[in-house]
Amino acid sequence: MNFFTRFSSILFLLFLYLPLSAQRMAWASDGKSFYEAEDGAIVQTELPGLATSTFISKAALTPEGADEPLAADGFQFSEDGQRLLLYTNSQRVWRMKTRGDYWLLDLNTKALRQLGKGRPAASLMFAKCSPDGKMVAYVSEHNIYVEDLASGSIRKLTDDKGTPKLINGTFDWVYEEEFGVRDGFRWSPDSRHIAYWQVDANQIRDFYMINNTDSIYSRIIPVEYPKAGDPPSPVRIGVVAIETAQTTWMKVPGDPVAHYIPRMEWAPDGREIILQQLNRKQNESKLMLCNPKTGEAKTIFEEKDEAWVSTKREWTRDVAGWDWVDGGRDFVWVSEKDGWRHLYRISRDGKKIRQLTRGEQDMINLDLIDEQNNVIYYQSTSPDQATREYLYRVPLDGSRPQQQVSPFDMPGTHNYTFSPNGQYALWRFSNYFTPPKSSWISLPDHQPLPGQKDLFAEYDPSKATESNVTFFEMMVEDSVRLDCWMAKPNDFDPEKKYPVVFYVYAEPASTTVNDSWSRSWDFLYDGDMSADGYIRVSIDNRGTPAPKGRAWRKSIYRSLGQINIRDQALAAREILKLPYIDTSRVAVWGWSGGGSTTLNLLFQYPGLYKTGISIAPVTSSLLYDNIYTERYMGLPQENMEDYTAGAALTHAKNLEGQLLLVHGTADDNVHFQNAEMLVNELVKYNKQFQYMPYPGRSHGLREGEGTFQHLRTMVTGFLRQYCPPGGRAQGQARP
Repeated sequence: MNFFTRFSSILFLLFLYLPLSAQRMAWASDGKSFYEAEDGAIVQTELPGLATSTFISKAALTPEGADEPLAADGFQFSEDGQRLLLYTNSQRVWRMKTRGDYWLLDLNTKALRQLGKGRPAASLMFAKCSPDGKMVAYVSEHNIYVEDLASGSIRKLTDDKGTPKLINGTFDWVYEEEFGVRDGFRWSPDSRHIAYWQVDANQIRDFYMINNTDSIYSRIIPVEYPKAGDPPSPVRIGVVAIETAQTTWMKVPGDPVAHYIPRMEWAPDGREIILQQLNRKQNESKLMLCNPKTGEAKTIFEEKDEAWVSTKREWTRDVAGWDWVDGGRDFVWVSEKDGWRHLYRISRDGKKIRQLTRGEQDMINLDLIDEQNNVIYYQSTSPDQATREYLYRVPLDGSRPQQQVSPFDMPGTHNYTFSPNGQYALWRFSNYFTPPKSSWISLPDHQPLPGQKDLFAEYDPSKATESNVTFFEMMVEDSVRLDCWMAKPNDFDPEKKYPVVFYVYAEPASTTVNDSWSRSWDFLYDGDMSADGYIRVSIDNRGTPAPKGRAWRKSIYRSLGQINIRDQALAAREILKLPYIDTSRVAVWGWSGGGSTTLNLLFQYPGLYKTGISIAPVTSSLLYDNIYTERYMGLPQENMEDYTAGAALTHAKNLEGQLLLVHGTADDNVHFQNAEMLVNELVKYNKQFQYMPYPGRSHGLREGEGTFQHLRTMVTGFLRQYCPPGGRAQGQARP
């Protein structure tokens, strides 16, 4: 359900694991240069001097008979550096463009050839060269194929048995959306086998979307989508031999319709496969080692949580890979078992566990394991401020405590893209009064490379006084401290009263109060809200994924639509006590989970908010998918009362004030059904509102010419009409 995430400012490009469709750059194996697609060619940049040169020309990337080079949507080098795998003609599969065409360039002979000849156009997914460089494997139409590069022969390794719902090497909608897994197969280190997921979605009911606009007859679009309360799709792990195309299934214990497998990788020596199994409630996690020859599985590490066990998707976009160290004898793991998200080093047999990071301070993202220098680089906060993000380092052997690497005197958000050897990084910085800046630095000294900007020397803390944005903490009932930001009008006069607009996203998928540039969230306003005279506010309630410890994040368990809504409303009441707030002009808006929050605030606290704009909201958790919903709410068969209490549908009869409801009819994520059921409830109680269904648009409302401008114009007009901008003298403010 996440529409924005904390990590939207940077994509960590770990080229050994990320699917090719996600890569826009690649590092040289020695970490001293990197490659980028630029104007039809591949350009090499060398470090530390940052000199650039054309590594692969446009001509080399132009197919025979074509006039233009291939447009690279992603690329990757083979492990031996002798071939370039190029991804082009990409197509969306749900959220991301993971389906397209692949071409292979031999860097010695300059021969360029398209892979998957005979397969449908733009049907190949996740193509990867074998470690020995002799083959390429890919998924097409839910099956795995391998192509021999010497002969050009193509072999089908898996069998979908004639049904599109038996999915090999990739995933169904819900696994992709909620666990972040898309690429569903892994080459063995010796290139003789491929381990892969098989998802059996045959028992998952289809949710039907209807296309009414592309023809005079409607067309049904089915999506296998398990709603809350429905069992998961059975998933199993197979190891297929390249030579025989025979699969050995891993004997993972337990009922496959009662558990999930969100992670799986080969051990570096290829002797075992490691995987993570979650039970259906996602409050028990087991790590297992599997024998790829016999399928035998043994559990080496277990965790339990009264709410849910957090998975890698919660702190990074890159969920692939396994963080092996010491040649596969140990691995680095993340756990909240002491109440904070910390790094641990665990032996391969699970018997030795060493905690690497400590204290009341969450790890946010693991950036780089630099074994040569015995160090791990990772993102975290300062101990007393969760809205900021810094780079830290800790010894891989746990011999010393963690150390902050980012400058202490630059409060804000620091992000890094690392070279594989840990010698260099692209440093990005911003805060609420400093626009984004970047510079290449050396490590571990964190100094600019020759000719690069010194961001620390350029940093000017006095600019904070010129900003109309302030960050602060708000104390509400139960002694809960909530992080907030407020943006005041450009010509703010404390003797006047101003309208206030709350931007909300109160769900476990995202935070809104982060000390970085342009977190004002007015992108849907057709104009300048500060210039027009609006006060804008955003608040992070309990249950948001802020780096404030396990208790903060998991307080929302079985209370979605309750505790988060209460925190937002209590904080809003305190804001409305400020003498310059006009309590007759109070608006709230949000998208996706923020749309759900908007509705619940309007319905559960009628009169507090006068105007609401809700885009693509979940109106009852029973209408959303099982993985996300049951993780945070438990099984509806066991606690239906919690589902009912937190549903906007339950409280719709309480609507006061003005509501604009917006939804795309082809939303595969938060189904249009949510809006239609809410409309029925509002009609039932004669609640007047404005309603905009966008035909054929998905969750992001990105399809169709003119859609975004139409949305901005409508939202802006609605806000200006029912929550007029501008300061008013004390006597002018309406009661």
